[in-house]
Amino acid sequence: MNTRLPALVTTVVLWASAFPAIRVGLDGLGVAGLSLLRLAVASLALTAVTPLTKVRRPRARDLPRIAVCGASGMSAYQILLNWGEVHVPAGTASLLVALAPVCSVLLATVFLGERLTAAIVVGSALALAGAAVIAVAGGSTGFSAGALVVLAAAVVQGVYHVATKPLLRRHTGVEVACYSMWTGTLFLLPLAPAAVRGLAVAPASASASAVYLGLLPSALGFVTWGHAVARYSIATSTGALYLVPPVALAVSFVWLGETPGPIPLLGGLIGMAGVALINRRAPASAQVAGTKRRWEPRPSRRNA
Repeated sequence: MNTRLPALVTTVVLWASAFPAIRVGLDGLGVAGLSLLRLAVASLALTAVTPLTKVRRPRARDLPRIAVCGASGMSAYQILLNWGEVHVPAGTASLLVALAPVCSVLLATVFLGERLTAAIVVGSALALAGAAVIAVAGGSTGFSAGALVVLAAAVVQGVYHVATKPLLRRHTGVEVACYSMWTGTLFLLPLAPAAVRGLAVAPASASASAVYLGLLPSALGFVTWGHAVARYSIATSTGALYLVPPVALAVSFVWLGETPGPIPLLGGLIGMAGVALINRRAPASAQVAGTKRRWEPRPSRRNA
């Protein structure tokens, strides 16, 4: 049974729903409290299912890469995105985070040997131009520092995508998600006092949002993402993530009543066009058949 596509679809829906949920969770919990609580809930959930999923101990040589995954895709991403959403609407934040594939593909070109093409170069330029439009349109003085913080979150997510790829040659998607989540939670433990203070004053909706974020977008979402990225190239798997903003915009409109302005929306469309251009071709030869097969660079071929 082909489970790659359902895994990608599940990831897109869950990660899209996280943007409005963060806005709700920030009320009372704050940036620090929500960041730690989300990862702590996810870590507990993943720990609870380890007897069923038979998560193995990581190899010693993989520990540095696991630390990078936890620090980038979990700890740094949570802090940056949550801080950014204090100042940037949920839908706009989703448009900026959708640029993560640009960083992923460029890093994969350097570190994993994936081929740099003209489409990647032009698409990256378009995506960065779209991010610039959003940043310039976002602030009251014509410039939004919050947008740049969210863009930094997209960069560290791109680092996570690439850092997990070699781990998935030797470990399952569940194992990589567990290792990364547990490590990221450890890095944020100094925020525990802020989380406790936040829980004491936060409304029930914020606490419920933190639990939702931990169980579904984090725990389940990263497991399904690991399952998908183990079987696709970086370009193919991260390319699916440019579907997150339309879903996030719809959920934000229904849940929060947010409607993006025309200029940020235009910037988002430009950015997604760039990401789509980067991923316009996904040859079957670039895909990885399974977690046990070693990843190999795409063979060189001329553009059609």
